[in-house]
Amino acid sequence: MALEERARSCLLRFRHRLEQDIKPSYLMDHMISDGVMTVDEEEKIRTKPTRKDQSAALLELLLMKDNRAYISFYNSLIKESYDDLAHLLREDLPSIFCEAHKSSSDSATSYVQTVLSEGGVPQRPVVFVSRPELVNRVREKLYWLQKDPGWVTVFGMAGSGKSVLTAEAVRHHGLIEDCFPGGIHWLAIGQLDKPDLLVKMQSLCFRLEQSLDSQTLSRPPNSLDEAKERLRFLMLRRYPRSLLILDDIWDSTVLKAFDIHCRILLTTRNRSLTDSVSGAKYEVGVQSGLDENKGLEILALYTKMKPHGLPEEARSIVRECKGSPLVVSLIGALLKDNPNRWCYYLRQLQQKQFKRIRKSSSYDYDALDQAMAASIEVLPDEHRELYKDLTVLEKDIKIPAKVLSVLWDLEPEEVEDILQEFVDKSLLFVDSHHKPYLYYLHDLQLDFLVEQNRTQLEQHYRDGPPTSGDEECLYWIRFLTYHMAKANLSQELYSLMFSLDWVSTKSQIMGPAHLINDYVEYGSILDKEFQEFLSQNGHQLEERPFPDVVQLALSQPHNSEVYRQARLQAQDRTSTGKLYFDLVNKSGVENLSRLVIHPHQGSIYSACFSHDGTKIASCGASKTLKVFKSTSGEKLTEIQAHDDEVLCCAFSPDDHLLATCSTDRKIKVMFEEEHEEQINHCQFTNTTKRLLLATCSNDDCMNLWNLNKPSSQNTMFGHFAPVSHCCFSPDDSYLSTSSNDGTIKLFQVSSANEWKTINVRDLVAENDEEVLVKCSTWTGDGKLVICAVRNAVLLWDLEANKKMADCSGHLSWVQRVQFSPDGSQLLSCSDDQTVRLWETNKVHTSSAICLKRDSNVLFNGEEIVVSAADNCNRLQVRCKKNLHKNNVGCLFEVLELPSGKLLANLLGHTKTVLHCQFSQNGQTLITSSEDTTIRVWRWQSGECKVLQGHKEQVRCFSLLSNSPNESRLLSWSFDGTVKVWDTETGEKLQDIEAHRGTILGCHVSPDGCLFATTSADKTAKLWSVKDGSLLKICCPDSKDGMDSLHGGWVTDLHFSPDNSLLVSTGGYIKWWNVEKGEALQTFYPTGSALKKVHVSSDFSTFVTIDNIGILYILQRVA
Repeated sequence: MALEERARSCLLRFRHRLEQDIKPSYLMDHMISDGVMTVDEEEKIRTKPTRKDQSAALLELLLMKDNRAYISFYNSLIKESYDDLAHLLREDLPSIFCEAHKSSSDSATSYVQTVLSEGGVPQRPVVFVSRPELVNRVREKLYWLQKDPGWVTVFGMAGSGKSVLTAEAVRHHGLIEDCFPGGIHWLAIGQLDKPDLLVKMQSLCFRLEQSLDSQTLSRPPNSLDEAKERLRFLMLRRYPRSLLILDDIWDSTVLKAFDIHCRILLTTRNRSLTDSVSGAKYEVGVQSGLDENKGLEILALYTKMKPHGLPEEARSIVRECKGSPLVVSLIGALLKDNPNRWCYYLRQLQQKQFKRIRKSSSYDYDALDQAMAASIEVLPDEHRELYKDLTVLEKDIKIPAKVLSVLWDLEPEEVEDILQEFVDKSLLFVDSHHKPYLYYLHDLQLDFLVEQNRTQLEQHYRDGPPTSGDEECLYWIRFLTYHMAKANLSQELYSLMFSLDWVSTKSQIMGPAHLINDYVEYGSILDKEFQEFLSQNGHQLEERPFPDVVQLALSQPHNSEVYRQARLQAQDRTSTGKLYFDLVNKSGVENLSRLVIHPHQGSIYSACFSHDGTKIASCGASKTLKVFKSTSGEKLTEIQAHDDEVLCCAFSPDDHLLATCSTDRKIKVMFEEEHEEQINHCQFTNTTKRLLLATCSNDDCMNLWNLNKPSSQNTMFGHFAPVSHCCFSPDDSYLSTSSNDGTIKLFQVSSANEWKTINVRDLVAENDEEVLVKCSTWTGDGKLVICAVRNAVLLWDLEANKKMADCSGHLSWVQRVQFSPDGSQLLSCSDDQTVRLWETNKVHTSSAICLKRDSNVLFNGEEIVVSAADNCNRLQVRCKKNLHKNNVGCLFEVLELPSGKLLANLLGHTKTVLHCQFSQNGQTLITSSEDTTIRVWRWQSGECKVLQGHKEQVRCFSLLSNSPNESRLLSWSFDGTVKVWDTETGEKLQDIEAHRGTILGCHVSPDGCLFATTSADKTAKLWSVKDGSLLKICCPDSKDGMDSLHGGWVTDLHFSPDNSLLVSTGGYIKWWNVEKGEALQTFYPTGSALKKVHVSSDFSTFVTIDNIGILYILQRVA
C-alpha cells in the first residue's frame, strides 16, 4: 500500500530539517533489518557525493515506500538518538487500521468510509439503487488519473443522479488505494458569483489545512487569486495524490479558479465546460432518467415490496415522471407513509397542467412540478406554511437550523424536528458531515417553491444577525441583505446598511468587496454616503490587524450620518478606556477619490477604462493583466500577460481586444512586434475608421502600427529622453507624448510632425532637479490635457496655454491617468499599488497649495497655530481664524523679538544645522549639525564647546531637565546611537547602541526618567535615562514588524504627561500603552510618510502633515 497522505505530508513539511541533520548510513542499517529497504537501494544512496545528498535520496525513496517504511524510519531515528526529529514525525504515524485493511473486508469498508467522511463525500442514500454500468465507467475514467493530473466530467440533466453516481464511484477501496491515497475532497459549488466562490474556496482551504495541523492554520485567503494559489500549494505539495470533486458546476469561469494542475472530477449539466481549462480530459454522460426496472426498484425499496408485486400504477408513475431519480424518490417517500395512495399520486401527476418554469433549462420540470405539489400536500398545515418559507433561501446554499429558528421564531430544537420530517420525506437534504448539520433544497425543489409562492414571500427579523463568534452567523452575514431586499424591507435594509456595527462585522469576516457589492446592488434603495465611505476606505479594511471602523469614520464630514454614528460610539467607548481622535480640520482633508482598489502586488503601471465605461483594465510589476468592474472593483478577468513587467494596457474601440506592452520588448495583441528597447506604452485609436496602434519606447521614439498590416506606419521624433506614454486625441488627429525630458509633445497623426510642446518641468521643478512626465491624456472635447508628474495630476488648457489645476492623493509616483468616456471620472494608478477613481469636477477646483512636512505648532488654549513651508517656498501660518504668509529665510540667525534685530551670527558648523535650542536661562544656545557635532554656545560672547562622538549627522537632541542647574543633554544620530552629555564639561556620560539602523526620533518622558527611540530598523524602544537600559520594545520585531503595524519607518514619538501613553508616527499615527507595549488606536492619513507629530501639553491634540501636504489636527474624543 502507498504511504498514508498524512505521513507523506509530514515528510514533505520537515524535509529540509531532516536533510540537514540525519546521517543516512546509520539509519539504513535498521531499515534493511526491518525488511523495508534492499541492499541495492542502500548502495545507490551511498554513491551520492555528500551526506546531504544521501539524506535527500533517502527521503525521496521513503516517499515512494509504504507505511511500514515510514514506521521503520521513525524507529530508526529513536534508536540513533534523533529524538527531536522523531518527535516531528510522531503525530503523523500511520494508523493501525490502514495497515490491516488488506486482510479484512470489514477493515477495508471502514477505511473507505473514513476517507470519504473526512473529505466531505455525501453518504449513500437510505434508498439506493445500484447503476453498475455507469459507476464502472466513472471508475474507468478515474483510473486514467492515476499517474497524471486531469479532468473527469460527469454530465447530464438535473435530477439524473450525477452526484449520487459520483459518490458511489469513489466508494471503492482499490480505487482510493491505487489512485488517490491522499484522500478524496468533495466541494459543492452550484450557481454562485465570485464573492461566493471565494467563500467556498476559503472553506476548502480551511478544511485541508485543519486536517494537516490545526495549530498552524493560515488566515483565510482574501482574493480568488490567493485562494487559487493556496489551493494549488495544498493539492500539489500536501495532498499530491488526491482527488478533488466539484459538484454541480455551472460556469467555466468558476472552473478556471480550480485549474491548478491536480486531479479533478466535476458534475455538471454542460459537458463543454472543461474546454476552458488545460490538461487531460475524460467524459461520462449520464442519462436523464432511470430505466423502468430501476425506477420500480426504488419504489419497491420505499414501500418494502417486491418489484414484481407492485401495482400497475407504479409503472405508470415511473413513466409519467420520465424516470427522474429525484421524482421517483419523492413519490416513494410519500408512499412509504401512505401505501394506499398509488392512484391518488398517479392522478396528481396526470391531471396537473404541466408548464416549464425555465424553457432554457437542461432538465424537464413537468414531473418534478407534480411530485412537489403532491409532496407538500401531505404535510401538516402548519408545517406546509413553514416549508413554503424556504422560498427565501438562495440556491446551492446550505444553512444551519439556527438560521431557520430566526426565520420561523421557534426554538432550535423544534426547528430540528421539523427539518428532520422534511428530510424523511425527501423534501430537504441534510449534510451530516458538518456540526451543526446543514440543510439545503435541491435546485428543482427551490424553483418549484419560488414559482408557487411568488406573491406570498414573508420574512421575520426579530433580532439582528448573530455575533461573529457563532458558527451560524456566516449565513446571515452573507445573505441578510439579499433576504431583506427580496422581502421589500426597505427601511430595515436602510437601517442595517447604515450601521457602522454592520460595516465592521461584515468587512472583518467577509472582506470589503462583499460590502461594496451590496451597496452597488441595492443603490436604488440607499443613498451614496456609506458607499462612498467604503469605496474610499475599503483598502484600509484589508489591513491586518483589522482597523477600528469607528476611528476611520471619525474622518468623515461632520454633517454625515457616518460621522454622527462614529462620534456617538466613540464617546460611549471612551468611558471604558478606549482612545478615539476626531479630525478637526476636515475641510482641508477632502478625499477626491471615488473608489480605491488594490488589484496587484507591486507597482501598477497602467489602468484604463473600456470604451463603454463599465470595465477597468490594469497591469504592472506583477506581470499580469486584470479587468474588473468600474463600479465596485470586482475582478472579471486575470491574464498572465508577459514574462516581465507589463507597462501598459489599452482597449480596442469595440472593447473586444486588449493590447499590452512590456519590458520584454513585446507588444501583444493580434500580432507581436518589437522595438529596439523597452516598450513603455501602447494605445489604439479611438475610432475604427483607421485602426492604428501607437507605441513609445526607451529609444526616444514613437511608432504608429497598422493593425491590418503589422508593420510600422510612421515614426515620430522630438524627445531627448525615453518616452513613457502616448495618447490619441478624441478625434485621432493628434498624439500626445510624455517623456523623461520633462515635456509633453503633441504630434499630428497624419504627418507625424510636432505641433506643440508643454514644458512641465518649468511648472514643478525646484532648482535643477529632474522631472519625469509619466503620462498624459485628453478631455472628451480635446481642449484640455491632464498629465501625471510624481504623485500629482496636472491639468493644462491647450487654448490658453496654461495650467488650470492640480491635485494630490496617491502616496507614490502616478504612472497613468485616463478620463472615463463621458469625462465625469478620472482614473489613475500608482506605485502605491492602488487604482483611484476621481470626480473630474473636483480635480478642476482643487487647491494647488500643499504643505511640507517640516512644521511647528503653538498650542495656545483653544487656539492652534501651525507654521510650515508650502510648495511655493512661502511660510504658511495657519490657525482657526487667521492665515499669514511670509517669505522663508535660509540663514541661521539669532533674532530679538519683536524688533527682529540681529544679535549674533554664530559660525562654526561646517554643514547644515539641523536643530537648535536655548537653555532655561537663555544664556546658552545648543545646536546640532550634519557635521556630526553638537555645539554649546555662550551666544553673547561667541564662546563654543564642541561635543564630538557621533559618526553621522546629529538629527536632534533634548535637555534632560528644565532646571537651570541641570546640564545633561541627550542626543541621537543616524549612526544608531544615543549619547548623554554634560554640557558644562563636554564629558560623554553614556553611549548607548540603541538601533541597527538610523534613529529617526527620540523623546524624553515628562519626569525625565524614560526616553523612547524610533528607527529605520522598524522598531520603537523604551529606555531608562538613569542607566541606559532597554525596558521594552513596543511591538515584536517580526518579519513584517513595524512596517505592517506602522506603514513604514517610525519617525517620531511623544510621551503623555503621566508616562502611561505613547504616540508614534510613520505611515500612520499610533497610540500605545507604555506599560503593556500594546497599540490602542490607529489613525490612517490620506498620504503617508509622516515626519513629525506635535502634541499639546495635555496630550489631547495632535498635529501632523503627510507626504502630500495635507494638514491633520486631531483632538481626543472625551
